[in-house]
Amino acid sequence: MPNPFFQFKQFIIRQDQCAMKVCTDACILGAWFASKTPAWSHVLDIGSGTGLLMLMLAQKHKGEIRGIELDGNAYHQLKQNIGQSPWKQMLKVYPGDVRSFSFPGKFDFIITNPPFYEGDLAASTEAANLARHSKELTLSELLAVIDANLTPEGSFGILLPYHRSAWFEQQALSGYGFSLREKLLVRQTPRHDYFRSVLYFSRRKESFVPTSELTIQDSEGVYTEDFTDLMRDYYLYL
Repeated sequence: MPNPFFQFKQFIIRQDQCAMKVCTDACILGAWFASKTPAWSHVLDIGSGTGLLMLMLAQKHKGEIRGIELDGNAYHQLKQNIGQSPWKQMLKVYPGDVRSFSFPGKFDFIITNPPFYEGDLAASTEAANLARHSKELTLSELLAVIDANLTPEGSFGILLPYHRSAWFEQQALSGYGFSLREKLLVRQTPRHDYFRSVLYFSRRKESFVPTSELTIQDSEGVYTEDFTDLMRDYYLYL
């Protein structure tokens, strides 16, 4: 049974009411964008779940961070997690469906770890299906939501399965004029293929897109130096 809470260096994530628990790839997503230098003043986390991404960003960025969560149980736990954090004054969450929700303003950065397994193997529970699969929010709908809620100069970050990345990049460009500005490819060990992509988009055309790689563990099952450096400010025992 998963641990009911996950202790980070500066905050705690309680997760017993959330279908999707804290996982390594979501932590990579949060830490990678938290390490970016832009001083985002208005941030939105779509599908906030436990609040992990909001709290990871809040630890490094001091702008207003908003989240929205559809699942009622997850929303209540999300409120608990951010309410017990050191940054509760800069965080606010909304219950509801992002496709129809009217935010008070637009955002200069949007981050999301979406329900991305369209057409893939379904999970065993309905709550997990909503969290893991594009049953309620498709990637095409997600792009439309991001486009509608992002400022003209804004940017967004997303975590996707590696095999969905090329399709998503094309949809973002052809449908909404978003250009990829940076990419991180993630694999479990040197023996494994890439399994996740972290993508950073903006509306600005880029002539060169930096692409980096992250391997989580070495061949002996030990965290790599790159992974340790990325997660050092968050993981309790690094």
